[in-house]
Amino acid sequence: MIELELHALEVRGFHGALPEERERGQRFLFDVWLSVPEAVLSDRLEDAIDYRDVALAVREVSDTRAYHLLEALAAGVADELLSRFPVERVRVRVRKPDLKLDPPVEYSAATVERSRP
Repeated sequence: MIELELHALEVRGFHGALPEERERGQRFLFDVWLSVPEAVLSDRLEDAIDYRDVALAVREVSDTRAYHLLEALAAGVADELLSRFPVERVRVRVRKPDLKLDPPVEYSAATVERSRP
């Protein structure tokens, strides 16, 4: 099994527990790990997963619905990636880097992992 990774894929989304978060929007950073079969070692593009398609799928999930919780957003992305691509396992971390807390934090995050049965 091979792991493909995309880190800090930046998407502007309208998610959050507070109404103003869903109204004005904010940055979300997605870290995605895809466990793919060894067929990708063929070095043929038709056997590979196109990173552009993965990025587009992440954006589509984010744009389709306003989530209240990071956990639900991460699960929505993970479920979509697992259904759309020939992968064995998907791990998605969603980070909220512009979070304003007292005391300050670098970001909040939620991570979800899904596997084929």
